[in-house]
Amino acid sequence: MFLELTEDNLQQYLADNPKVMVQYAASWCGNCRIMKPKFKKLAAENDDVAFLIVDAEKLPNSRKFANVDNLPTFAAFEGGNLV
Repeated sequence: MFLELTEDNLQQYLADNPKVMVQYAASWCGNCRIMKPKFKKLAAENDDVAFLIVDAEKLPNSRKFANVDNLPTFAAFEGGNLV
């Protein structure tokens, strides 16, 4: 599964799904654009994990939640908690 979420439902989604992998990205980030197709491919190959791309510019609070300093950043969550 692959989704792009908003600030309103991101934390709820993390809590509702047992395993989540998040790519923090931005539209201006070249490396983020390079990684996006690979991230989507991983999502297609792993049905037991939810894969999300979070726009770190549009969702600044989500950056703080996962200690994001650079883009792209990848974060794994289990049971709503950062692993």
